[in-house]
Amino acid sequence: MQAIRVYRFGEPEVMQLEELPVPEPGPGQVRVRIHAAGVNPVDTYIRSGAYSRLPELPYTPGHDGAGIVDAVGEGVEKVSPGDRVYVAGSLTGTYAEYALCLVDQVFPLPEHVSFAQGAGLGIPYGTAYRALFQKGHLKPGERVLIHGASGAVGLACLQWARAWGAHVLGTAGTGEGLELVRAWGAEAVFLHRDPGYEEQILQWTGGRGVDLIVEMLANVNLERDLRLLARRGRLVIVGSRGRIEFSPREIMRAEAVVTGFVLFDTPAEERRQIHEAIGAGLRTRLLDPVVRLTLPLAEAPCAHRLVLEPGARGKIVLVPESI
Repeated sequence: MQAIRVYRFGEPEVMQLEELPVPEPGPGQVRVRIHAAGVNPVDTYIRSGAYSRLPELPYTPGHDGAGIVDAVGEGVEKVSPGDRVYVAGSLTGTYAEYALCLVDQVFPLPEHVSFAQGAGLGIPYGTAYRALFQKGHLKPGERVLIHGASGAVGLACLQWARAWGAHVLGTAGTGEGLELVRAWGAEAVFLHRDPGYEEQILQWTGGRGVDLIVEMLANVNLERDLRLLARRGRLVIVGSRGRIEFSPREIMRAEAVVTGFVLFDTPAEERRQIHEAIGAGLRTRLLDPVVRLTLPLAEAPCAHRLVLEPGARGKIVLVPESI
């Protein structure tokens, strides 16, 4: 099979397409023929060696994907060969024609959801659900500000928050991104490159502020976010790419809660809840992943550059040449 391999951490070019043996599933394992693999920012952090948990070299990148169950190991009853599934985690990596997974890393993919969309479920929708509900405790009728709302995680947050009955405000870095966020139902959109966009947000809320902020780039926005929080507001940090100095006084003023998480550390029961919610959202069509771009598997280096560029508009996925 064809697969991307990484022999040393570094720039995107360290990823090379190679021929590898097709893995065989052991007890409790599932082999999935990958039709699409999701590209996430965390994949780039791991590839560069800048993540807290690094795999042993060499390795095949990728946590998310979607495809058809190809074979199952002893004791597997949850899925059968021929089932359409999305993958949220893998033993061998999803940037490949086949991925070996534990049985609890694969989940049903309804017929109306494309494989490219399925490849955008695991990390984006898992992150969104954990940020909004398990960490942010979002309630119907509250105001939630989603930074980077045009990206894969941002759009997932937007879809879920709207379905929950929240008032959604979203930021994006380009005019195209703002139009996408508006088209998906945000009540107000703001260009975060504009000086003073924070004042626009406060004006929209009548000076009250927002109840919940989902923050994708805390090292840039954290201090400004704190000034936007309503009394007893919550701020959930999803991503950060550096250090920051700030005054804790704004946390004191709002009696705010600032929290964060690493999706890979989610307890098993809460992880089960996440995927139960994703499954229900797909079946009822409340969730509709947005695919920005599909690229051949060999273009993984290009995908890793694009996923970190400003102006995200949905998901980037890789597709094996054999599909």
